[in-house]
Amino acid sequence: MTSENAVGRPTPITAATVTQQPSGMPIHKYGPYEAVDLPDRTWPDNRITKAPRWLSTDLRDGNQALIDPMSPARKREMFDLLVRMGYKEIEVGFPSSGETDFNFVRSIIEEGAIPDDVTISVLTQAREDLIERTVESLRGAKRATVHLYNATAPTFRRVVFRGSKDDIKQIAVDGTRLVMEYAEKILGDETVFGYQYSPEIFTDTELDFALEVCEAVCDVWQPEEGREIILNLPATVERSTPSTHADRFEWMARHLTRREYVCLSVHPHNDRGTAVAAAELAIMAGADRIEGCLFGQGERTGNVDLVTLGMNLFSQGVDPQIDFSQIDEIRRTSEYCNQMEVHPRHPYAGDLVYTAFSGSHQDAIKKGFDAMEAEAAAAGKTVDDIEWAVPYLPIDPKDVGRSYEAVIRVNSQSGKGGIAYVLKNDHKLDLPRRMQIEFSRIIQEKTDAEGGEVTPTAIWSVFQDEYLPNPENPWGRIQVKNGQTTTDRDGIDALTVEAVVDGQDTVLTGSGNGPISAFFDALQGIGVDVRLLDYQEHTMSEGASAQAASYIECAIGDKVLWGIGIDANTTRASLKAVVSAVNRAGR
Repeated sequence: MTSENAVGRPTPITAATVTQQPSGMPIHKYGPYEAVDLPDRTWPDNRITKAPRWLSTDLRDGNQALIDPMSPARKREMFDLLVRMGYKEIEVGFPSSGETDFNFVRSIIEEGAIPDDVTISVLTQAREDLIERTVESLRGAKRATVHLYNATAPTFRRVVFRGSKDDIKQIAVDGTRLVMEYAEKILGDETVFGYQYSPEIFTDTELDFALEVCEAVCDVWQPEEGREIILNLPATVERSTPSTHADRFEWMARHLTRREYVCLSVHPHNDRGTAVAAAELAIMAGADRIEGCLFGQGERTGNVDLVTLGMNLFSQGVDPQIDFSQIDEIRRTSEYCNQMEVHPRHPYAGDLVYTAFSGSHQDAIKKGFDAMEAEAAAAGKTVDDIEWAVPYLPIDPKDVGRSYEAVIRVNSQSGKGGIAYVLKNDHKLDLPRRMQIEFSRIIQEKTDAEGGEVTPTAIWSVFQDEYLPNPENPWGRIQVKNGQTTTDRDGIDALTVEAVVDGQDTVLTGSGNGPISAFFDALQGIGVDVRLLDYQEHTMSEGASAQAASYIECAIGDKVLWGIGIDANTTRASLKAVVSAVNRAGR
């Protein structure tokens, strides 16, 4: 019950009247993330105007997080997909972890599966035996990167390794030197070789210490013109807001002494559910490259989602330089390789993301499509040549290989717009607004009674049964066979209609100031009183054989009903529309 104030009006809800209660959860166990002192930060004013470098780690980070890791066949399927999509840097495994990963790296090298412009990357820890095995896996590769990491965060230093900062830094330095030595010993001149280092976990590591370790690694690698180093700063566990993540990247980008020779790489995970935002803001803050997985596959809540990131760029008119035009094939292949389903609400790729059930959404989408078509026609262009502007659809579904058939689906929450869209898109019937309302009530009754979704096929079946009597569905007391009109000097039309009335062949005659008026007069002869309220028609296609659709709103006794007629002859189409309404009145 709503309370009332002194003058009898309901009391307004305010912040003072809404009070959240303590949760009772053990919040004392957790502390806030550490902010970055960067009062002159510049990244908030930046925009992403070009694609970053991408690295897919589906075959390494993504694969290691699977309940059932990929078989060699599934790994190859994923690798081939990533190549087709256009990824030029692909982390293909952790060769020192076991024979499966080692053999896979060898297979794609020996079978010539790696295009000349694709760089494969392999991960290793900083132990000498693991580094040697890792570099050995790359023998014969045209372009390859060794990615070395070691833990630098305080918890790892204290709990896992029980080492000082100097001890941890020395691990990174020695590991880098060993990678260089084994690359020189094992790989020949035919291999274009690169190096990547990650201070793990960057988001938990003190900024000054992360910088100190990265600088020490650079001192060994000696980056210079034509000899870059990739410094990957992983948010292996997402700890802070994306804005703080961006602050950390801008701070590092400012303080690295050889920044022009560093590829600064971002590797977010999704523990707080903001990995995509963290990656985008890191690029705004100076990062050059993003590592992630298709559809966010990865440990715990996953790596950052490369599909969403790439499509976000596309939706802003920036070429992601990755081909997402067959999004369903990408999703199906990923589901096969990972043995995990992509959520139906997953951005850009889920089964339902281009679908509207809500009536108001459907109506807005339908009007958006109509407006696009009108604007394009007025400009003498196609819809593909003008800027996309359809409510609730950030991109044109067909740009990613999706059809319009799934855009609007009808259930008990749907309205006239969605139903009208299905009829126009699938059957070229552009229903007048009041007819949309009338038919939507009929569909609403069906969904309320039966529940669930009404498919386009079912909508058409109900529409035919309600409005379109035909030889296969001959309901109603009147069926029109043919009609002829003649016009006298005074402009009066005389109409003769061959029809079946109550099962009997009958000739109906009438006169009026047009075929419809004359038909109403003819119907008076069999006791049917009809008044015209509205009439609309349109062609359903172009050319000499095009059919016309006529829509007539009639008052028949105490009922107001719509009828529709479809015929190559516009007069017959209008007569059939009248019969449709009259027959409906008698059902």
